[in-house]
Amino acid sequence: MDAFTLISRAQGSYVRAIDDGPIEDWPEHFTDDAFYKVTTADNHRRGLPAGVIWANNKAMLKDRVSALKEANIYEPHAYRHLLGQPAILSEREDGATSETSFLVVRITGNGPTDVFASGRYLDEHAFVDGRALLKKRVVVCDSSRTDTLLVLPL
Repeated sequence: MDAFTLISRAQGSYVRAIDDGPIEDWPEHFTDDAFYKVTTADNHRRGLPAGVIWANNKAMLKDRVSALKEANIYEPHAYRHLLGQPAILSEREDGATSETSFLVVRITGNGPTDVFASGRYLDEHAFVDGRALLKKRVVVCDSSRTDTLLVLPL
């Protein structure tokens, strides 16, 4: 299967885990040694390493899911991701790099649907057993302002 198809399938499965659940499936889209960061376009452009969310392995992502389910208290809400087509930036036998635009709306309880975030995924993929797994995902949000209710992953 070609890189575009593998990555497109992985992207669809990734956002489905966040939007429709179960959220416990989300970390399974990453390699064990994966890196995941959510940052702003300005911080990314300036090369600043810190992120709003930062994890340097799959175990940290699983811990985040556990905290979501058991420890954190937040207003009930859900996301709906809208993705652009992934642009394949480089490709090799065992993986690829890509960039994908996203728009996320947040639906709160009985409240409104609001634009929550827009930006792009900067990804490094490893091709393992016919699947594209994320080795690195840097979520670059267009806005420099991050909502304090960034509970679910982007």
